[in-house]
Amino acid sequence: MIDPPNSDHELTLPDGSTRLVPAGTLPRDVVASIGAGLLRAAIAVEVDGQVQDLITPLRRGGTFRVLTEKDPKALDVLRHSAAHLLATAVRRLRPRAKIGFGPAIDEGFYYDFEVEEPFTPDDLAQFEAEMRKAAQEKFPFVRAEVNRAQAEKLFVDDPLKLERLAELGDDEVISVYTDGPFVDLCRGPHVPDTSRIKHFKLMHTASAYWRGDEHRQQLQRIYGTAWFSTAELDAYLHRLEEAKRRDHRTLGKELDLYSVDQRVGAGLILWHPRGAVIRNEIETFERDLILRHGYELVYTPHVMSERLFEISGHLENFRESMFGAMEVEGAAYRPKPMNCPGHICIYQAHQRSYRDLPIRYAEFGTVYRYERSGVLHGMLRVRGFTQDDAHVFCTPEQVDVEVGRLLDLVDEMLRVFGYPYTVELSTRPANAMGSPEVWAAAERALARVLAQRAQAYDIDAGGGAFYGPKLDFKLIDAIGRKWQGPTVQLDFNLPERFGLEYIGADNAPHRPVMLHRVLVGSMERFVGGLIEHYAGAFPLWLAPEQLRVIPITDELREPAASIAARAKAGGLRMSLDDRAQTLNYRIAEAERLKTPYMAIIGKREAVAGTVALREHRLGREQKPQVIPVDELIDRLTREVQTRALPGTLAGAGQRDAAD
Repeated sequence: MIDPPNSDHELTLPDGSTRLVPAGTLPRDVVASIGAGLLRAAIAVEVDGQVQDLITPLRRGGTFRVLTEKDPKALDVLRHSAAHLLATAVRRLRPRAKIGFGPAIDEGFYYDFEVEEPFTPDDLAQFEAEMRKAAQEKFPFVRAEVNRAQAEKLFVDDPLKLERLAELGDDEVISVYTDGPFVDLCRGPHVPDTSRIKHFKLMHTASAYWRGDEHRQQLQRIYGTAWFSTAELDAYLHRLEEAKRRDHRTLGKELDLYSVDQRVGAGLILWHPRGAVIRNEIETFERDLILRHGYELVYTPHVMSERLFEISGHLENFRESMFGAMEVEGAAYRPKPMNCPGHICIYQAHQRSYRDLPIRYAEFGTVYRYERSGVLHGMLRVRGFTQDDAHVFCTPEQVDVEVGRLLDLVDEMLRVFGYPYTVELSTRPANAMGSPEVWAAAERALARVLAQRAQAYDIDAGGGAFYGPKLDFKLIDAIGRKWQGPTVQLDFNLPERFGLEYIGADNAPHRPVMLHRVLVGSMERFVGGLIEHYAGAFPLWLAPEQLRVIPITDELREPAASIAARAKAGGLRMSLDDRAQTLNYRIAEAERLKTPYMAIIGKREAVAGTVALREHRLGREQKPQVIPVDELIDRLTREVQTRALPGTLAGAGQRDAAD
């Protein structure tokens, strides 16, 4: 809370002690009073939960914490300052460049410029060299508060800044920051001086519309990254290289999993046979799993009357992400963006009793959402996708138990794929339907279940769906990136809008509560993420081809075909490669397709009833393991049945297929 003007501020330090300081005191003076060494290490401070730099006057009291390089929150301060350092360098080398904004973003920063010609890679190299020069000059970040007239004079040649200035309210503080010759309209916070910005790299440029409006001028955006150490920067650049190696768009083509055809339409995925195997295995596993958890399968149309989306609120709150209406016999229809209205209609097809609840409907339902072409990205951002959607209709008293069951279901699902995860509680957004009191009750319910299970979680303020708060599960992949995964949404609003009812024990109508949930979310995005998580080398149960049988010579085709037939009879997805190519060529092709196992058949193996087994995960220099054919089939069958992760026979927490 901001204290009254000119009042003293009481600061509570991490050790519980307090300091009373006059209004307008600079944080650096408070830090200096704690210790000179701490001041030298300080990047910024956190006051009452808000990060500010050392030179912004204190306008509030509360908890007071010093941020050093060891604090994750200090990275945003460093990166915002690095964006200003970039603008400093660009203005030195391109004085006519007009400046936009330069925020910190995940793992880096960017700055927008309006220039006559696009920047080139050579330009970036020059800008980065100039940034290093400016960093070595140790320019302090100097903050000043100015009035509107002074600001307009400072930025008379920067129309983008003047536009932003015009949007500031009369009661807002207008602050500018100077580092060396560069002045920027900015709220901060910033590091003490440019010498703190040592470990950075400019990554690439892109075009960006001013304020994200395609009707406005196009700017040049320069992306960069900044860290507090060389080791962190190097590790980040290594992760980028690893991410490039794992790119699902490249691997999807190399492994022949999917394609996009402009004749079909942008953002619409064509699943090839090898990709369809992966999808089918996931759907089969999940279908068996949810049936065991008490769900019933339903199907709903791809196109529905627009009236349904008026009732649900999608037309009001989601119209821009929906495809346009089509007229059928004077009525408007739309491709469905969500499956929930259809499931609601199934619920309402019969009168329901409290004895019927909970009812759990599940559907692999394909939905369609309009995404701008500029954000489409392989399988990860598409216009048509299949959701493993489910809706639970329950009484208010059943909510806690049902949310707990969903958390168990999510955990069981994700452990099979080897994903650790974090949980976020996403709260009421700006476009929320329903009263704040109802939202608060729903948020408390979700938090209560998480607390009962000792499940750690973060708050995503304002990140809820328009009809209710939700739990978002963030999957952590093999190289540490987070992906959007399952969601569990608690909804009091759609039951109200549709007038859902059940007859209670008192023989009176009551309103049920609705839970929305997905486990993989978008099947397209989930498989795209799995391609990158596994780097294309899928666990055996998901691999499009599980075993390739390769005879060394033409004379061994018959025994190799016999082994292949036995493997196929054992339920394995296999192929026989008896082409007139060299052995090394055929092995290399199987490696390229990341086939998990190769059974090499030589004369000795043919006589002994064995194979020389090669595993893709062990690399090309491995020494093949000679094992009997029966043992090979038994081993691979058990690996499929247990859905073992690569390198294990039965992955931790895996469930036997017979369960």
